[in-house]
Amino acid sequence: MACFPADATRYDVFLSFRGEDTRHTITDHLYAALVRAALVTFRDNEDIDCGQELKPEIDRAIKASEASVIVFSKNYATSTWCLDELSLILQQRSENNHFVLPVFYHVDPSDVRNQTKSFSIKAKSNTRWTKDNVMRWKIALTKAANLSGLVLSGSETNFVKDIVDIIYDKLASKKFHLPLNLVRMDTRYEEIDSWITQSDANFLVICGMGGSGKTTLAWYTVYSNRDKFENISIVEHIGSKLKEPHHVPELQETLLGGVLGVEKRKVPSLSQGMVLIKEALQKNKALIVLDDIVNHAQLVDLLGTGNINKESKIIVTTRETNISEWVGFKNRCRKYEMKLLDDSEALELFCLHAFGSKNPTKGYKELAQQVVWYCEGNPLALEVLGSSLSHDISISYWKSALDKLKKDIHLGIHRVLIRSYDSLPYEREKELFLHIACFFNGEEVDYVVKILEYDCSAESSIKTLTKRCLISISPNQTIMMHPLLQEMGRFIVNQESPKDPGEHSRVWRSTESHDLLSKGTGSKKVEGLALDNQELRQKKNASQGSKLKTDSLKGMCNLKLLYLKSVQFSGPYEHFSKDLIWLCWIGFHLSTIPSDLFMGNLVALDLSDSCLGVFEPPMVLQSLKILSLKDSHMLLEVRNINMIPNLETLNLGNCHKLFYVCETIGGLQSLALLNMTGCESLWKDSFPLPCALERLYLSDCKLEYTDNFHLNFRNQSSMQYLNLGNNLFEFLPKCNHLGNLRVLDLARCSKLKELLCLPITLAELNISYCVSLEKVTFESRKFTLRKLISQGCIGLSEIEGFIKLVPIARFDGSDLGHMKWLKEYQNHEMRLVGGDDLTKNKSQCVKVLYEFGIISASLPDIKIPKIMPGCISEKTSTSLSFKVPECQENRRLKGLNVTFKYTIVDDDCAWFAKISTTKGVDLMYNPTVSGRPAFGEAGIWVSYWPIGNKLRVRDKINVSIVVVKGLEVSECGASLVYTDDEVANETFEDNMGWVETLDGDLSAFQLSNGAYYLCRRDFFDKMGVDKPTPRWFRILVGHNIDHAVVQGWGKTGRPKQSNPSSGPESESKISTSFIHHIRETSINSMDSGPPKEKTFKYDVFLSFRAGETSNNFADHLNSALVRSGIRTYIDNNGINSDQDLELNYETGRAIKESRSSVILFTKSYATSALCLDHLSFILEQRRENNHFVLPIFYDVDPSDVKVEVKTSTMWTNDNVDRWMTAFMEISNSENTILSSSFRSETEYVKHVIDTIYCSVTNGLVYPPLNLIGIDGQVKEINFLLEKPDAEFLAICGMGGSGKTTLARYIFNLFKNNFENSSFLEEIGKWGNDLLQLQKTLLQDLSGSRKIKLQSVDDCILELEEVVQTKKALIVLDDIVQEDQLVSLLGTGNINKQSKIIVTSRDASIKTWIGFRSWRFQEYKMKLLNDGDALDLFSLHAFGSQTPMEGYKELTKEALNYCEGNPAALEVLGSSLSGRSISEWEHHLRNLGRGMFSRFYDVLVTSYNSLCFSDKNLFLDIACFFTGEEMDYVAKILGHDYSVVSGIDTLLNKHLLSVSQNKKLTMHRLHQEMGRTIVNQESKYPPNRSRVWRDKESYEFLREGKGSKFVQGLALDMRKLCQEDEQVAFQVIQNSKT
Repeated sequence: MACFPADATRYDVFLSFRGEDTRHTITDHLYAALVRAALVTFRDNEDIDCGQELKPEIDRAIKASEASVIVFSKNYATSTWCLDELSLILQQRSENNHFVLPVFYHVDPSDVRNQTKSFSIKAKSNTRWTKDNVMRWKIALTKAANLSGLVLSGSETNFVKDIVDIIYDKLASKKFHLPLNLVRMDTRYEEIDSWITQSDANFLVICGMGGSGKTTLAWYTVYSNRDKFENISIVEHIGSKLKEPHHVPELQETLLGGVLGVEKRKVPSLSQGMVLIKEALQKNKALIVLDDIVNHAQLVDLLGTGNINKESKIIVTTRETNISEWVGFKNRCRKYEMKLLDDSEALELFCLHAFGSKNPTKGYKELAQQVVWYCEGNPLALEVLGSSLSHDISISYWKSALDKLKKDIHLGIHRVLIRSYDSLPYEREKELFLHIACFFNGEEVDYVVKILEYDCSAESSIKTLTKRCLISISPNQTIMMHPLLQEMGRFIVNQESPKDPGEHSRVWRSTESHDLLSKGTGSKKVEGLALDNQELRQKKNASQGSKLKTDSLKGMCNLKLLYLKSVQFSGPYEHFSKDLIWLCWIGFHLSTIPSDLFMGNLVALDLSDSCLGVFEPPMVLQSLKILSLKDSHMLLEVRNINMIPNLETLNLGNCHKLFYVCETIGGLQSLALLNMTGCESLWKDSFPLPCALERLYLSDCKLEYTDNFHLNFRNQSSMQYLNLGNNLFEFLPKCNHLGNLRVLDLARCSKLKELLCLPITLAELNISYCVSLEKVTFESRKFTLRKLISQGCIGLSEIEGFIKLVPIARFDGSDLGHMKWLKEYQNHEMRLVGGDDLTKNKSQCVKVLYEFGIISASLPDIKIPKIMPGCISEKTSTSLSFKVPECQENRRLKGLNVTFKYTIVDDDCAWFAKISTTKGVDLMYNPTVSGRPAFGEAGIWVSYWPIGNKLRVRDKINVSIVVVKGLEVSECGASLVYTDDEVANETFEDNMGWVETLDGDLSAFQLSNGAYYLCRRDFFDKMGVDKPTPRWFRILVGHNIDHAVVQGWGKTGRPKQSNPSSGPESESKISTSFIHHIRETSINSMDSGPPKEKTFKYDVFLSFRAGETSNNFADHLNSALVRSGIRTYIDNNGINSDQDLELNYETGRAIKESRSSVILFTKSYATSALCLDHLSFILEQRRENNHFVLPIFYDVDPSDVKVEVKTSTMWTNDNVDRWMTAFMEISNSENTILSSSFRSETEYVKHVIDTIYCSVTNGLVYPPLNLIGIDGQVKEINFLLEKPDAEFLAICGMGGSGKTTLARYIFNLFKNNFENSSFLEEIGKWGNDLLQLQKTLLQDLSGSRKIKLQSVDDCILELEEVVQTKKALIVLDDIVQEDQLVSLLGTGNINKQSKIIVTSRDASIKTWIGFRSWRFQEYKMKLLNDGDALDLFSLHAFGSQTPMEGYKELTKEALNYCEGNPAALEVLGSSLSGRSISEWEHHLRNLGRGMFSRFYDVLVTSYNSLCFSDKNLFLDIACFFTGEEMDYVAKILGHDYSVVSGIDTLLNKHLLSVSQNKKLTMHRLHQEMGRTIVNQESKYPPNRSRVWRDKESYEFLREGKGSKFVQGLALDMRKLCQEDEQVAFQVIQNSKT
């Protein structure tokens, strides 16, 4: 029966062969190899009689194939069928470009060509062998033999590989599958193509928001490069598939099969999979795609932490932007952030899906444009909406559908985007996302952080949202959320109550908000509300613009966020929620603040564009940090501002009538930002500025610097930003005492003449359109200016220490030193370009540029021979070289003149002058300002470089002009300058006085190779780091420096790291030292402990008879073993020898270093003394070291393999007896495999591979990375295991205490001492569905690949038998209940030589086995002591065993939180690694408000296993009774629970412990878990069963908000007053009244 693909009618390859010769041998292997290479291959599977005619399906298959392989074998020409195939194949070749490859298998091509020997064919009567047919077939044989083909010589596997390579190469150009409707994917691919072809980075991370095209780009990259790699492995949808750890092995199987180029390979467990993948990644050159990685753990589970083949490439797609931090230092990583489609690309993609063309159908253009605007370039959204709208092309349907999008999000888009939201680890981060989606999109980061920090830990949460691509931060520090993500967030809120907005947590639609307020239907669930009456009026909802009543807010008692615009209320303001933290009321209609409006909890108050005449706080506002009254044009006074003692931001911008601000503003200790832009009436009297000010806006205030000027900034030492733009002063008050000033904005100060003694800290200076400004100086030459905005400064010529551009006419001849000849050209003109607009609107007279200590000038084309005395020049060249001659007496070498002549060929031109010497001078200079002659005219650049002290006699000097673009050099020259030259003197260098002289400190411009890159331009600011380095840059700096090194450099060279510890470079160092230390720890930490585990160099030793199968079956078997990732050893010295050789040392060592052996018995195997020595030694290893042995018989019956005595020195009686004994032993093996049992060689090979694979992977477990704090416990367990009277060891302890790590290490140490071993991980995750685990355990213990048992009970019986008979090491990890133990071990006896290790959180495991005959020992895990905890945490957080400077106290806080729990220390340390101090503070503060989800997931398993009453007991203790005496708690709670038995259960589950003085103690992590469980009962504390936070309890009692759900409440008033000043103040106020 022919093998037709079920869904295809086309083939890549047709195989023509003689079945009786090669069906089950070479053709079988060839077919399998073609299929592995993804070539669709037709092979006829029927045995054909010699005289049959060609069947129609064969005819169709040949015509449907792109190529044919003809396997000429001995009997090929005896089949008319084969000859007919041959004729048709050659016909297809001549007519249809069909590729034909003849291969000659044990036949001579000349016999085929000349029809001799077995290819001699003759006509026969009464058959198909007619004269015509024979003649046709002979012609076909001759033609085929004359084609270029392959002849078998040597290895069959190499022969097969050559065939496949030829076919693949021929067809590869024709095979190219890509997803449909790709738009501009090629342009995005161009940006990462160099990563494949040029980069040495293993990893490419493609990151971006959901639906942005990450996966599509990864596929495009794979298909564009698939022929460059041995194998390709694509693992899709990882994030959605890896919901639970026990799903990992399935994806590991997919990855491993792809890397090895074999079918999906079975992986028994996660740890075993990690070992196998690690080995495969090191050996194979593969292109791998890991699609949708969500967290670091997934990357480790799939790739491990080992080395990766340097030629492999791994593409990771993710929504995380910080994934490159997860990749180890040995595997360099490149990151590519997906760019969304621009409008034209988006329209094209949408139209392809909606209309089937690139343009919209007539009449739909506007509607299509609406969709494009809605999607904002997200490809997935465009495809989904395009496809959905294509089903109905009526305009009315489209309008209806688009109107629906304004209220809802398409579910197809929602399903993709929601996963990023679901992956957020904290509830607070989800809450913040929803707040931003509903109210804060487009707001400044600092503004949102101040408002939501307490509720949402906003600072650290914003960073998390940014890393998850859920928001982005614009250059001006505003929060930007893609409209689709915003719609997704709002959809989540809608789902809270789809039909009743009053039950939503947030109401942002003005129509719904107005309805709630007009009807008073808002509920206590509403936390945020926005109403824009101006928007409603624009929509002509005139009735909705009327006044609302304040009592409509009464029901919304939990309202925290309120945005109102153009809204007017009537009635008492006491109905406003007392929980408000943000009140933004644009257009506030009252002239004063209502006295009954409670503002005690407000963090931000925005009354912009209000009608206020006077602002005076009605009460002390301790919480208020932000106050904005901007654009309040009626505001006259601000009184009693000291009643807002913690105010940080005050915005009074454009309050033009404001004339009085209370002088107490000067005493506000926290006020950091003050905006008084346009407050022109305020400066008639003195005005005290707060000392803490960091940002001050005073533009447009009509300020003049006169004797009455009241601002001196003497006390504002913290000032970082100062805006004095558009004022009237001619000179700026001295501000050199502003030691932290970074930005100074003086734009449009048209009368300003000079800026003198500016602070050296200044990084940005805006002097645009200061038309009278001439000079800028700094208090010191060591300044850090990085950005200068100077357009419109038509009089500016000098910025001290940075650049000076002066017309030659202003110099005396002596000022120019040896270049005084330039004075002759002072009346010439040359247009200058560059220099931050220093050259715009300026005179075009010739000017001199001072920069980096180099003096230069750009001249028109002048022909004066004395320009460069003694000049060495090269015409039509861009470079020259010469040696420094001997210096005459009394002469000193001063420097070097360099000049070149050029023409402009493009408007955009750039170049470098480069000087290098044999003694280490290497300078590259790009002038900030240079000449631009007219097109067709020449220009000359002349320069002097004062580097005489760097030059030595006989130095070779190389001078070159490196053109970046737009320039042609026609001549260049150079000359040396000496002190006694007629025109050389000291004047020029003495008068320079620059910071950046060539003798000074230019370290900010120095490259890693020591060269100086003197350039103030960033030529690569818009160029991706993955782009290939331009050729000009390679010429300039050499091949060892990447262009990314200078990317981002500015006017003062490389950017300075404000916090080196958090920069990418330091992260790399941390990663490096961390991994190095982990490996050192793994190797060295157990030196004094138990013996190291045995490691194997090889998986299989292959023993076979030389000459008999070395080029065919053994060759194929070895190739298949290697292909499957099985490390195989072959004795290359002995296999090709027929002499009697004995086992040598190298081969014996190889057998010892192998996990197993395969013995290939053939007819003459026993005639080789070497083979028999192999056999004997292999069996010796099996007896002594549990070496696995697999005997296989190829084309021979076991009874036919006999040892015969020969007359040779090796064939002594002793040896023969030894070999005969070995044969007797092997004949009794259970694993014997006979080739006669299989139809084909490939099936036979596959079965051998499967059996070996099962043996090799049996018991492989990924070793723990480090053993800090565990080494002592390993010794203790080793002592217990050495006891002969105990088969069963239980390791118990709380979640995360290191039980599995300890068991894994012990397992790796001792597994080779047992016949079989098995490690079953995370059994608790499987619940009672244990059939698959039972089968895995049986496979490991019995060595059988096929387990056909179908029920749990059947498996129990089988397991009991195996456990009794096998000497095995078994680890059962995370046993939760007794039934799991019974299902996996039964209830029978255990082999006395076996060891069973169980890890569990339940100490009552001893009672589960008490009635059995098992000999049991228990070991309780110890948590880490302070020293070990510090070491472990520091390794993960800093990459060393000690905290970094400045982090010591924060580290202590983290250690106190973890209380010695290793998992918590690792997780917390890793999550804090590379973060700044402020991020640590926010992260640790966050832990006090909600548990980290990765801790919670580890610990909550123990809680979930409790009964209902025990759960409640646990929660009561976690919230109220930790540290109390046990009897005290028992008496109090005895009425509700069985406290004594409940406490006993909690003790057994390691959820609780009892101290020596009988007090209940609970690990802090367990306490946090319990409180998190209570928190999750409701978002609203009044609806929770237990309230233990003092502030929440105080609020409930003060406002009467408690509900019937509250069962327990705690309030410590003294402690609360100490911690919260606001509460203390309220208590004092109440006591007074």
